Amino acid sequence: MQASSHGTASSSDDMTLLIVDDEQNLRNQLAKAMERRGFIVAAAESVAEGKQLALANRPKYAVVDLRLGDGSGLEVVEVLRQTRGDVRVIVLTGYGNIATAVAAVKAGAIDYLPKPADADQVAAALLSDEQALPPPPERPMSADRVRWEHIQRVYEQCNRNVSETARRLNMHRRTLQRILAKHAPRE
Repeated sequence: MQASSHGTASSSDDMTLLIVDDEQNLRNQLAKAMERRGFIVAAAESVAEGKQLALANRPKYAVVDLRLGDGSGLEVVEVLRQTRGDVRVIVLTGYGNIATAVAAVKAGAIDYLPKPADADQVAAALLSDEQALPPPPERPMSADRVRWEHIQRVYEQCNRNVSETARRLNMHRRTLQRILAKHAPRE
């Protein structure tokens, strides 16, 4: 655990940040990079530790990995939302798809970034104007990727039941199984 907890400031210059990620190198590098950008960082490697620091520090900002060794980072997001209404949370994950992005936003995250995200991207997302629309992507998803994301979302909504998913998508079950067995198309 790496922690530099400094009280619970509630002013507009509050730069307290909680980073929750079970990958030690990523967590430490991001913590150092964010400290250089003026944040006061506390870091945790698990859901349990993340919840504990969220309750103790009540940070203004948080970066939470979606999949942690002891559970879902969304549990930490929920605790952060309960402890502080104005918290700005970014969810990071190496397993990105639309279904998990929607779940993260519903849990209270303001943004969702695929790993590896650099410190500039994270800082920009945390400090962005809430009312401003994000800029258009430099490389938008291909039609194949959009199709794959849609299939993944329906599959997750059907509790990973192939037969039910195939029925809802009006698709042959074997065709769906072949699609699900493949990796996501490149952007």
